[in-house]
Amino acid sequence: MGKSTQPLLKRCKTLGINPVVMGYTKESKRNQKEVRRAKKSEYGLQLTEKQKLRFIYGVLEKQFRKYYVMATKKTGVTGEVLLQILESRLDNVVYRMGFAKTRQQARQMVNHGHITVNGKKVDIPSYLVKVGDVISIKEESKASAGIKTMVLANGDKVVPGWLEVDAEKFTGKVVSLAARSDIDYAVKENLIVEYYSK
Repeated sequence: MGKSTQPLLKRCKTLGINPVVMGYTKESKRNQKEVRRAKKSEYGLQLTEKQKLRFIYGVLEKQFRKYYVMATKKTGVTGEVLLQILESRLDNVVYRMGFAKTRQQARQMVNHGHITVNGKKVDIPSYLVKVGDVISIKEESKASAGIKTMVLANGDKVVPGWLEVDAEKFTGKVVSLAARSDIDYAVKENLIVEYYSK
């Protein structure tokens, strides 16, 4: 699978993303002065918004386009449905529940078979959860000191309203799908729709 090797903070600065969105609290101390850049074209703005979403969720272009096509076939505003699909990814849900510090860490937990959905092990980070799904850390994994420490360290994380979490039992439930108001970062999803509509 393709992987970006550019330093995370540098990539955040380029795309105009607060590192907190990625689960990191530190900020870059380099080049704090305002850099004057040439005004972006309409295409440039659309491309930046697309790259921003791909970077936040760690999705490659082929899969991101697949999500866009999926969003166009569903009822509702295409851009908002696209965000809803991205939020429904299992690795993102594990991150949102506070079981991992970052989405990357959450993806690793899923890949390594530590996560179950409705009691069955799911090791596919792109698995899309549905309303009513119960996401838990596997019984054997709960005993792991590393996982215990990680979950407890994220105990003060704000869980979005579309999820319910019982941190003591290492489990959570999807009570509804994410709404536009649940998105905690700045994104102009309409520009992404325009990008793919050409």
